[in-house]
Amino acid sequence: MDNLKVAVRYFSKSGHTKKVAEAIAGALNCTAMPISVPVDAGVDLLFLGASVYWGGISSDVKEFIDKLDKDKIGKVVVFSTSALAERAFPQIKQRLQDKGIRVEERNFYCRGEFTALHKGHPNDDDLKAAKKFACAVVKGE
Repeated sequence: MDNLKVAVRYFSKSGHTKKVAEAIAGALNCTAMPISVPVDAGVDLLFLGASVYWGGISSDVKEFIDKLDKDKIGKVVVFSTSALAERAFPQIKQRLQDKGIRVEERNFYCRGEFTALHKGHPNDDDLKAAKKFACAVVKGE
């Protein structure tokens, strides 16, 4: 794990994806940053977090992906949250692959709270699961 260069980027309107990003980054001894911070240095693994909204993934996420330099990214690992919609993985995966960037087949997803739905999510169990997922990916398990 120490030899891999890892970065965590996220887009979060509600703060739910940010919570998951920070849990993942904490487990991997790096810092979670919003997608407004570009990935300038080469990384072996980029953990990318987003959510699905009514119209799909945010245009901000699409723009971030479009600006990625495929020669600086070994592989992208997707994580996502949402209250109502399906996970962001299929849309993000397709956009990354269209750009020629490799995508880890495993992804992490948990519910986020929205009004009365999924109260308290992501919760401690969700964040523990996110950490476990990230560590397993990095270790190649």
